[in-house]
Amino acid sequence: MSRKKKALPLFEAVEITQVAAEGKALVRINDLVVFVPYVVPGDVVDLQLTRKKHSYAEAVAVKFHKYSERRTSAFCPHFGVCGGGKWQILPYEDQIAYKQQQVMDQLTRIGKVELPECSPILGSAKTQAYRNKVEFGFANKRWLTSEEIASGVRYEHPEAVGYHTSGSFDKILPIEECHLMDDVNNTIRNGIRDYAYENGLSFYDQREHTGLLRGMMIRLSNTGELMLLMQFCIMDDKEQQQADAMLQWISDNYKQISSLLWVNNQKFNDTFGDLPVHCFRGTDHIFLEMEGLRFKVGPKSFYQTNTDQAYELYKVARNFARLTGNELVYDLYTGTGTIANFVSRQARQVIGIEYVPEAIEDAKVNAKNNNIENCEFYCGDAKDAVKMLRDKEITPDAVILDPPRKGCDKEVLECVAEMNPKRIVYVSCDVSTQARDCAILKELGYETVEVTPVDMFPKTAHTESVALIVRQ
Repeated sequence: MSRKKKALPLFEAVEITQVAAEGKALVRINDLVVFVPYVVPGDVVDLQLTRKKHSYAEAVAVKFHKYSERRTSAFCPHFGVCGGGKWQILPYEDQIAYKQQQVMDQLTRIGKVELPECSPILGSAKTQAYRNKVEFGFANKRWLTSEEIASGVRYEHPEAVGYHTSGSFDKILPIEECHLMDDVNNTIRNGIRDYAYENGLSFYDQREHTGLLRGMMIRLSNTGELMLLMQFCIMDDKEQQQADAMLQWISDNYKQISSLLWVNNQKFNDTFGDLPVHCFRGTDHIFLEMEGLRFKVGPKSFYQTNTDQAYELYKVARNFARLTGNELVYDLYTGTGTIANFVSRQARQVIGIEYVPEAIEDAKVNAKNNNIENCEFYCGDAKDAVKMLRDKEITPDAVILDPPRKGCDKEVLECVAEMNPKRIVYVSCDVSTQARDCAILKELGYETVEVTPVDMFPKTAHTESVALIVRQ
């Protein structure tokens, strides 16, 4: 016989005191730190604990006694359910102030970095419709809110297109209006959804791995180009005909789409990096512009999702590199060569390294299209490529690191340190792993001397950070 689970307590009339990580806030109750979503400092609420550990707990606000004077109104109709944009209710000046402090805290606490005063965070001019890429999933089961469940509502169409909610892998929260991108994303997504309803197309069943419609990706360029990739799960001739008919309907009704693509994904996961992408109409790519440079971006290419802030981010990186025109620069994790091409005018030579073959091909095309002749690109794992360059005794003056969220492999950092560059510029999308890597580089004889945070994702807790690291 299982033991009866002890009910977790309710705390009444508690004032929220601080902003915390992951878009949450916190309050200390006796010796217990309690994390709470969708509240801001100054809110007075009743808190129902949902999870309790030895030193901390998680809770939800079940009643508001007083709203904070710092609170702002959420603009998204899906706020509180979608999981994105958790800081909509926090003024933007408070958001970036916290992000500034978060970068400093993580670098000093995790990385044990003795920093001078951190440069002011570069806030985003746009706090809505700033993304150039959004992805939506299809599911044969829609996510129901607690209010919808309580009301017993029944929908004519139980299927949905939108975002996965936290804790649900087989249900989708239907999205009617998304403010992360220009309104064109709403027009296209809702139009495709209605077409699917009217024509009886099947939505993907994550448990059974059946259903035609699986996902869609929209990319919008600052040149005015628009890419749409439809992800199908086509299992027979009938579904192929349905997919072709949908693509033709999209082509006829959305003339602004310059790149209409599709992929047949029969795998158990939604990634399509290893699958062929087919072009139904237009080109198989779009271009984004930055400081007069044009960058080719395909469906598998990585490009910073906030175009305007990417420019600010790369300007910081270029400034930290202190280039005079005589330097050899390594750009590790180069992606489509955006940073490499961006700094090439101020360097003697740039060598970019990336493990994704399609990205490297795009990087070469980007260099050619922009008449850049001093960039070379190599495809391979950063660890192996850096060892190869080290063994050839090709010594860089500066190294730019722009790794994925997990940060750099220790072997990469060791090889970089062995080549003894004067400066390392570390561009990070996860300050905690940046702090860890700064600590490793400190052991290898390097010192972090300057840091500039950059806000790439307003209304969220995510922060980018650029660090200048020099030989001690």
